[in-house]
Formats: sequence, C-alpha cells, structure tokens
Amino acid sequence: MDYQILIVYSVVSFFYIISPGPAIFLAITNGMTADMKIVAMSSLGNILGLFLLSAVSISGLGALLLASSALFAVTKLVGAAYLIYLGVKQLRNGKHGLTADFDASAKKARSSFSYFKEGFFLASTNPKPILFFAALFPQFLNLKISVLPQFFVMTVIFMFFSFISLCSYGYVSKSAGMFINNRKNIVWFHRITGGIFITMGLGILRLKRIQQ
Repeated sequence: MDYQILIVYSVVSFFYIISPGPAIFLAITNGMTADMKIVAMSSLGNILGLFLLSAVSISGLGALLLASSALFAVTKLVGAAYLIYLGVKQLRNGKHGLTADFDASAKKARSSFSYFKEGFFLASTNPKPILFFAALFPQFLNLKISVLPQFFVMTVIFMFFSFISLCSYGYVSKSAGMFINNRKNIVWFHRITGGIFITMGLGILRLKRIQQ
C-alpha cells in the first residue's frame, strides 16, 4: 500500500473521528460522571463495534445493506432508537439528581462490562460509519494487491485514532469534573447531553443510502 495514500487516509480519518458524534458525547458523559477506567472500557467497546462495521463493509455485506432500502431502514431505526434511549436515560438521571446525591455509590451500581457493552452497541448500531467505510475504503484500496492486509491496516489506524480521541475527550471532561459538584449543574448537564443524544437519534433517521 502506498505510504502517501495511507497518510492521506489517516488525515481524513483523524478529522472525521474527532468531529463531535454520539461516541464522543458518551465519552464526555462518562468522563464527567465516572472515571478514566470507565471511559477506557466504553471506548474499547466502541472501537470493537467499529471493527465489526468495517468488517461488514469490506466483506460485501455493507454493499448489500446500502443497496437494500428495507435493511438500511431497519439499521437506521435501531441506531436512532438506541441514541434516543440514551438521551431519555440522561434526562431521567437529571431528574434523579434533584433528589439524590450523585456519588460513587451510584456509579458502582453498574459494572465496567456494562459500559463496554454500551460503547459497543452504540458503535455497531450507528449507520454513519457504514456510510463512511463504504465511501472511503474503496478510494484508498489498491485492487492490484491483496485487499485483506490493507483492510486491517486501515481499520487499525481508524480504531487507534478513535480510542485516543475518545479517551482524550473523556480525560478533558474528567478534568472539568468539578463543574458537576453543584446539584443544579448535574441536572443541566444531564438535560443537555440527553437532548444531544435525542437530537442525534432523530438526525440518524434522516440519513440516506449512498446512491450507486
């Protein structure tokens, strides 16, 4: 694989990854309400979900998904429903913050694996990466040589950037954790993030298939 092409791919992937999206807002939420271990577990789940979508795209299933309006609609509905679910959960957490302390005992009610599953499901049900992989990968693949090694290199780069980006956002939000020491700030934080997740869920419903 040409190194110049790989550099261009890396730059494009980097700027796509650092742009705000559901995974980033989840990392910010976990950073402000939990700790870096939780951020890392959720981020690990997220990049494994991205690996699944990348594998789906490169195996040809992505093309089938994009070609079928029914399958694509189902994918959109599942992804949108999960984001809206996360948004509603945030709003409910905000109401809970009015009557109970936001302390370590509340955080321990969930296992680390539950955060991993949340990150994985968030990534694997989001149709936007499928559109990205289906549109981007073919532009950088050299069909004169084996596709599989190129797929692994490009996917690992994407996963690496994603993990570092999510952990960085989580760390920055963790550093600003003193903001949520105030009860009112906790409530508004959950209201804002809940609204963002719901808005993103509704936005996914407007995604359209790539026209062949």
